[in-house]
Amino acid sequence: MTKAIRSALNVGELAAGQMLNVPLFTFKGTDSTAPAVYVQANVHGAEVQGNAVIYQLMSMLENCQVLGDIVLAPLANPLGINQKSGEFTLGRFDPITGVNWNREYLDHKVDVAAWYFEHQSLSDAQLIQAYKSMLVEACESKLQQPWGITTGHRLAVSLQSLAHRADIVLDLHTGPKSCKHLYCPEYDMRSARFFSIPYSLIIPNSFGGAMDEAAFCPWWQLTEYAASQGRHFTVPVAAFTLELASQERIDMADALVDAKGIMAYLSHRGVIKEVIQPAEMPRYACYLKDYKKFHAPQSGMVEYCATVGQPLLAGQTLVNMLRLDLYGSDQAFTPLSLDKDCVPILHFASASVHQGTELYKVMTNVFEL
Repeated sequence: MTKAIRSALNVGELAAGQMLNVPLFTFKGTDSTAPAVYVQANVHGAEVQGNAVIYQLMSMLENCQVLGDIVLAPLANPLGINQKSGEFTLGRFDPITGVNWNREYLDHKVDVAAWYFEHQSLSDAQLIQAYKSMLVEACESKLQQPWGITTGHRLAVSLQSLAHRADIVLDLHTGPKSCKHLYCPEYDMRSARFFSIPYSLIIPNSFGGAMDEAAFCPWWQLTEYAASQGRHFTVPVAAFTLELASQERIDMADALVDAKGIMAYLSHRGVIKEVIQPAEMPRYACYLKDYKKFHAPQSGMVEYCATVGQPLLAGQTLVNMLRLDLYGSDQAFTPLSLDKDCVPILHFASASVHQGTELYKVMTNVFEL
């Protein structure tokens, strides 16, 4: 049986001096050539299902031959997890700055041409190791800068430093009211077939602030530049965001389904010795540019009619808008629909909305993987 080594990562301090620590569980691999893995969950306070997936993963890994090092960080945002208001967890935004906790990662803005020119004499393995060391050192330098950094940035960059040490990065999230979906970089689209997730959003080489992009964008940029210089190798780092249905929810049976999908991917990548086949299921995708937001054209009370994860034809009702203040007029009850076929992926959690509220996110121009 393989046992996890427990440690902790300090990510800050509260005003009264209490330390903010993230628990870390490390499975040491037996093969130094196998990919290293970093998995984190619960960066957003209400998005708790990833912790259940990590629990199921660790239970399975204990009975596997682990080849590559695996570091798991559940409860990755202790401050956000404790942002409660009544029965609800708010922790999506840093309460000090208002910034989304998952948009605080360091944009390295590497001058890839200059860096490559300086290191081009290295072998591929040496080049990759030097680049990885540079990314980790940049994070450590950011954490130590004399003028300091914000609470949210300290948390994010501390986690990012761990992620940059890995070859595979999995960031576990959920939506408000959501079906399962995967954010997958375009260069690694085939990997979406291993996870037990029916819908994938295919993302470009563009840094938007999230962990997956923070992990893979610098490597994608290096790989593309090296190719322009006649040197070809695959992107050395894979990173994915797994959206595990809805927030404020723990479902252990469903967590086991997703853990098995992750294990199938780790098996495919040679992180574990055991051969685990992916679930047989249809999988669909769209490019990120075709992932659309629908905002409330008016305020009111909303009946969410479209089921997440189920195709919706153009003209079918997406939501019904109820305005009791306008009772007696033709504006009191208004069905709203879209003018093209789509797959609704998530919707806003509350039935009471302001004008302009993001009601739904939908996939359009969907194709089968």
